Formats: sequence, structure tokens, C-alpha cells
Amino acid sequence: MERRASLVGRDDHVGVVADALRPAGTARTLLVTGEAGAGKTAVLDEARHTAVRAGAKVLRLPWETATGPSGAATLADAVCGVLAEVQHGRFLAHITTVRRAQSRSGDGGELTLLSTLGETLADAARHVPFALVLDGAERMPPPTASALQLMLRVFRPAGLPVVMAGRPVPRGPADAPDLATAADRVLDLPPLRPEDVGELVGQRLGRPAEPALLAAVRRSLGPLSGNPAAVLSVLTALDEDDGLIGLDGRICLAGREDELRLTVDAEPLRRVTADGTDAAVVLAGLLHRAELRLEDLHSLIPACAVLAADLGRTVDRLVRERALTVDGDGRLAFAVPALAAALRTLPSRREVRSVHAAVVRTVAERLGPATTGACHPLLADHVAAAGPALNDGVAVPLLLAAAAKDARSYHPRAARAYLSALRRLPPNYPATLGVLREAAELGLGCGDHTGVLALGEPILAGLRDPGPTDGGGLEFATLAWGLSALHEHRSPYDAGAVPREVCARMPRAAMLAALGGWYGIGPLPPRPPSAEPAPDSGRLRDGHGPLPSRAELRTLAAAVGGHEELARAVHGLQREDGGAAAIGRLRDAAAYGDLAGALDAVLGERSVRADHSAAGRYHAMVRDYLAGRWDDALSAARGIERRGGACGGPGTSQLARALAAEIHCFRGDLVRAREWLDRIPGTVVHPLVARARLGVRYWSGQQDAALEEAWHDVRRARGSGLLTGAERVLLRILEFAEETRPRQARQALEQLAALHAEADTAMTREALLIARGVLDRDADGAHDAYRSAERRGDRHMMLYCCQVLAEVGDDPQPWLAEAARHTHLLSLGRPGRVLLDRSAQRRNVPLPRGRSAREGLSEADVRLIGMVGEGGTNRQIAARLACSEKTVEQRLARLFQRTGRRSRVELVAAWLDGSLAGLGPGPDVPPGGAAGAGPGPARPAAERAGGTRGVH
Repeated sequence: MERRASLVGRDDHVGVVADALRPAGTARTLLVTGEAGAGKTAVLDEARHTAVRAGAKVLRLPWETATGPSGAATLADAVCGVLAEVQHGRFLAHITTVRRAQSRSGDGGELTLLSTLGETLADAARHVPFALVLDGAERMPPPTASALQLMLRVFRPAGLPVVMAGRPVPRGPADAPDLATAADRVLDLPPLRPEDVGELVGQRLGRPAEPALLAAVRRSLGPLSGNPAAVLSVLTALDEDDGLIGLDGRICLAGREDELRLTVDAEPLRRVTADGTDAAVVLAGLLHRAELRLEDLHSLIPACAVLAADLGRTVDRLVRERALTVDGDGRLAFAVPALAAALRTLPSRREVRSVHAAVVRTVAERLGPATTGACHPLLADHVAAAGPALNDGVAVPLLLAAAAKDARSYHPRAARAYLSALRRLPPNYPATLGVLREAAELGLGCGDHTGVLALGEPILAGLRDPGPTDGGGLEFATLAWGLSALHEHRSPYDAGAVPREVCARMPRAAMLAALGGWYGIGPLPPRPPSAEPAPDSGRLRDGHGPLPSRAELRTLAAAVGGHEELARAVHGLQREDGGAAAIGRLRDAAAYGDLAGALDAVLGERSVRADHSAAGRYHAMVRDYLAGRWDDALSAARGIERRGGACGGPGTSQLARALAAEIHCFRGDLVRAREWLDRIPGTVVHPLVARARLGVRYWSGQQDAALEEAWHDVRRARGSGLLTGAERVLLRILEFAEETRPRQARQALEQLAALHAEADTAMTREALLIARGVLDRDADGAHDAYRSAERRGDRHMMLYCCQVLAEVGDDPQPWLAEAARHTHLLSLGRPGRVLLDRSAQRRNVPLPRGRSAREGLSEADVRLIGMVGEGGTNRQIAARLACSEKTVEQRLARLFQRTGRRSRVELVAAWLDGSLAGLGPGPDVPPGGAAGAGPGPARPAAERAGGTRGVH
């Protein structure tokens, strides 16, 4: 039979219990304790299986099935059941002896019965060695537990191992039975460690889990985050709710984190609802939408005495059971958010909205709405949750006063208050439009782009019937909505809040909507960007506040085109604070469709925060991609995809998909690369998408079709005005066509020269220099390109420069070694090996050899040694590295061979005492030095990275 997998995080505990179940010459009693769901039964079952496999006989003491009165009689029935299970002729007499003693126990002979049970079990264990296990000890009736305690302490059955499992018994009366006093050893099961939880989740889902999913599960469980049963309950609920999606070989969270819940049969939920569900469900609903304090419950008493008393009793009980917490200010909160989410799914006879309204009325009737909002701004969330249960005369003044108070201290609640007030106010009133502008300014100021997008409904209501006293509020809100839509990678046209006819009245809004097309968000505008000024009847002042001016919008759009258009647009800015460096950053960002980076380059300190928006995440992904942190870049791509929906919903970045496909392609995983590309609609026109498609198709064996389609993509992008980024597509065409299609390679060089003359960016110059290095063997130009890519921090381009210099430079060895180092850091696959092999063969030099023990340890090696030092098993390490256990064994074997160590202990000890310090990864220094004119001597061996892989 196949060997059963060990329990996650419980290997040591299983070993202790299995040892206790083996035959022994003396009595040995072990008590396994742990909170509900800690895995006591699983440990007991696994240890029993291990002991039986080793030849031991383990029997279960069936106390639950015993009938009749509890106490020693129940224990006698259970012992007779055990003896009957062992087929031995001598045991029939033992059963008769026990039954005879049991019949006399009613006359005060309970001690005699217990003595007989101990002697009988000891004699049976001498003839047929076996062990007893007893589960659910906390459910045992007190008389039975007391009898068992007395038997194990006083009448111990010699030579019989006994293992019991149960929850810790709370302190009770002094005479209450406590089985821990009868045990020789108590084994407490602690919560699982975070890495064990990750392994458990991966084991349950069948695939590695995204770190964001693991973090969300831990946060949703709070103090139960290390409880195996609670973790599995949340995962089961996610399956039931279709809350998981597979991305890139990993499992990710599809819904919102606050929706993670326990299943309805989870023990913590059953314990909370044991005394009724209504009050607990109402409490969970109240705390989900607003803060609640003890004083709020007290204030409910005059208006809702019965409800307040019911809620009060429920709060008292849940606080005693530690399901509810109360902080120093009296704020209530569920200790386990997943428990509160589960309660919210249960039906209730009371409507939560009316309770929210009652909480507000008790204060507003005493202080007045406006004063209540100013003095108690947290009540704004109760107003929003109450909805129509509160009239507008109370709700609107309270919301506006609370928003004004919170705008300086707590932005999220102020934004919610503004939105709730706008949904109640009539459109096109001067006061309404003023509130709309305040809400939009607040959202942009704190980077809450999702909150600004929520203003779409009142914005659209105002746009349908614009009032004469706008004062710029509606226009500002409309532009803010458009900017936030782009930050969330949504097209303002497609989302519906800014209809196309509005753009005819607001040219600046039209420019903003069109900007997304140039950065891979929504459809491309019908014509290339123009640097000529456009008239605008708007009332907003340019160059002030967080919104880009008309000149800045023209600059952002012109950055994707020719240098003459960009020069005219920059001249229109009429300021000198941009500089060449800012324009260079703008061009680099435009090449990758990095809107957040482009806005930072143009707006500077006025640029709104984008940390948590889709654009901000993509900006971080581009930085990681260029720096060679490709694992982090892939994680960011999965986060963007999960955030926007798995089926191309709002917030999805087509360019993030293209970059993810490119990474997988050059790591040799064409299946995942094609999965990412298949998510990109064929209508998307951007050089970054064309570049990824070319690589995936070419390495999939479709060379002719790949090159033909790439030429078509280049013509389509250039015809649409997208010049930046096209140079990398042309350079890749040249790279693939160089050997077998020289005419196409020469044509790509000519196109690169024309593109550089038109666009004139650092990237077009690098591509042109590298192309001349390949076809014209211009080593000096290729080295200039290397230094330029190094200044930009583009590790992928640096790698290709190294490969070209290995072919055309004077000394190929240092450049091949440098290419191998970049290849290792990027973890490239077959495409890199093919191109690196070709470079070495052309110069008739050997490839850089694999690393030996003296050639240094990579960052991945150091990380692996660290996990070994933490005591991680192969299974745990494989789960953290998202690989198989066999891969971990192979990597460890190579480490043993290279370092000369023979075991994990020796390897970790050598690392800790500094014996391997000289083998650490070397600094990132180019072969020719930081500013050298050509390649220098070969790198020391300790700076090389193994492998024979490299790629453009």
C-alpha cells in the first residue's frame, strides 16, 4: 500500500504519540490536548497507523457506546468490549471476572471494580501486548472521567500504554475530575506555524497558494489562524462560494477578503449560535457596516429596550467566550472576522437597517443632526447602512458634518459619508456640486481611486442635466473620475459614467479619456496624438491641483510618438522643472504603458498616489521586470489579474498579461505563456503585446508565422502613433531572422534606424546600436548600448548586450560569464540556452561551466539553506518554493556536492560558522567596470553564476 502522507506541522507530535503506543514494561499514560480543531484526532489516528505498521496492537476504548449509568460501570463495559475484541482464550475468563465485580459494585464495591479492571488489563497486556487509545476525553461524563482518573492513578494496569486526547478542561470545582493528573505526560498541540498553514492550504487545494491568499486566510481567522480545522473550514467555504481562481499555476482569492467565512458546521460558529442566532447575526451585521461601542447599546435602551437587552446579553456571552473583543474605547469587534462573515450568511428575524437607524436616532434626537455628525462622526457609517430607514432631514446634515470632521483625520469614512450624502441630495444644486467636488478632491488626495469611481452615479446625474451654477465642481469631478478610471485600468468610455457626448462639451475630458488608449487601457484614439493646443471652455485652472493640465495631457500622449511632437508638447508646458531626466523617465514609462510612472514624470509632486490602484501595481511590476525580479513581477501580475477579475473585467491590465507571458516564455514555460496571451484580446494594439506574441509564437515552432505577424503588428502600432516600444519588436525580429532570413534582418535594421530618427529615445538608440553590433559587428556601439541599459536598470537588455559583445568583442569569455550570471538571476530556460550556445559556438569558446563548490552560492541557494536551518522538511520547503519534493532533494544533493558537506546539519552549521561566507553571491559589476570603455578581464569564479542560459 502507498505510504500515507504525514500530517502538516504535526510530524513530531505524531512521533511522540506513536512511541507512547509501543509496548512497554511499565505503565505509561499520555494525554494529548489542544483547542477544538487543533488536530488531536488526526494525530491520534496517524500515530495509531504508524504504530500498527510497526507491529504494535492498538485498541480503542469505546466509552461512548457504553449503555447504562456512567461511572465505573461504563468503564467496565468499555474494558469488556476491548477484551472481547482480542481473540484469546484466556480473556473470556477475564470478562467473567469483570462482570462479577461489576455486579457487586452497586453495594459500594466501586474501588474493587476499578482494582479488578486494572489487574485484568495488566494481565491481558502481558499475554497479548497492546495499547489503548481514548479520544474526546472532554466529552466523557464526570463520573466516568473520575473513575478512569482513579484507575490510572491508583490501579494502574502494568505494561499497558494508554493515550488519551481531549481539549484542556477549564477550571472547575476542586473535586472535578482532571485526567491530566493521571497522565505521565501531557502533550499540547500548539497552533500551526505560518509556513505550515501555507503547506496545509497547498495540500488542500492541490496547488501552491498565492501569498496574498494565505495572508487573507490568516487575517480572516485572527487567533485561529494556526488552527487546522478553521483553515480547512475557510477553504471549504471558498470552494462553496466559488471564491478561488487558478492563475499562473497558483490558487488566488477571487472575491473580497471580508467575505471569507467559516462553514455553517464549523465548531466556533456552532458554539456562538448555541443560545440562538438572531442577536448574534444582528451584531455581526452591525459591526460589518459601522463601528459599535458599548455606549451605543446603552443608548438603545429607551427606544428598543427588548432589543438592547438581547444584544447586551449576547455581547456579555461572546466576550466571556472570547469571540468578541472590547478595546479601551469600548469598541466591539469579532476576534475572528471569518466567524462574523459566517454569521452574516445566516437568516434573522430582525432587520439590521432598523437597528442602524435606531443607533443614530437616539443621539440625533438629543443633539441635533449636524451637531451629532460633528461630535460623533463614526455615526455616519450607521447612517449609510440605515438607508431609507432614516429620513433625509436627519441623514444629510449629519453626513456632511461628519465628512467635514473626518476629512482631516479619517479619509475612508469621510469618503463614505460624502458618497452617502450625494445619493440623497438632488443633482445640480450648487450645494450638491460643491459636495461632489469635495468628495472627488478627498479621494484623489488620499489615493482612493475606487472611492472616486463610486461617485459615478451622482456625476452622471449631473451630466445629464448640467446646472447654470456649476462653478467647476461638476467638471472637476468628471475629470477626477476619468483619471481614477485610468488608474484602475478602466476606459472612461466603456465604464459608462462619462458618455461620449460629454467629451464634446469638455475637451479636456476627451483628452483624458483618449490618453488611456496610448497606455494600453481601452481602445486607441482614431488618430495619433497631436501637440497642438485645443480650445477648452472649462473653468478649471491648468497646472494646479492633482489633475493634469491640457498641456500635460498633450505631453503624456505625445510621449508614445515622435520626438518632434513631444518637443512641441514639452514647450507648451512653459516651465523648466521637467528636464531631460524627467523626459527620459516619461519615454521609458510610455514604452511599457506605465501610466503611473508617466504621471509621476510629468506632474512630479502633484501626481496623486497610486500605490494600491491597478496602475500603481503595474508600475511596481514594470520596475521588478526591469530589475530582474521576475518572480515578484509575476506575483504582481497575478494580483492585478485577481483584482480585475479572471475574465477580463474592469481593472485588468492587458500589458501586465503581456509582460507575464514574456517572462514565462523566456523561462521556457510556453504553456503558461500562452495562457497569459490567450487572455489578451486580438484587438489590443501595443508593441509590448506584439513583442510577447512574437517570442511565444517563435519558440512554439511557428517561426514564419511569428515573424510575419510581428511585421504586421509593427506596422499597425506605428500607423496608430505608438512608436515607443516598437524598437524591441524590431530588435527581436532581427535576432530571430539573423541566421536564416538575412534580408528580414537587414530590413529590421533599416526600420530601427528610421524609428530612431523619428522617436529618438534611449531605448531606440540602444536597439539600433545592438542591431549594428549584430549585423555590422560594431563592438563599441554594443558596449555603449550596454552602459545605457545599465543606467536605465534594464537587466534583460543588459543580457542581450552581453551576448552580442560575446560574439563581436575582443574577448568573449567575460561577456559569456556575465550573460550566464544574468541568465541565472532571471532563471531563464531553453530559449536562453539556445542563444547563449550559439554565441559560444560562433567564437569557438567553451560555455561557462556549472558552479562548483568554489564558484559561489546564489541567492536561491542561501534561501534554501535558511529554510533548512529553520527545520523545514522537504515537503514544507517544496510548498514555499512552489516546486516538487524531488526538486528540493536534487538541489540539496547539488549543494552537498558543491560544499563538501554530507548532511543538512553540516551544511547549516557551515553556513552559521562562516565557512561558506566566501561562497556567497558576488556584487553586480559589469565585465568592463562601471564606466569602462570595453570588456575587462574575466570575473573571479566566486562572482559567476551557473548555468548556460541567456536571452534577449
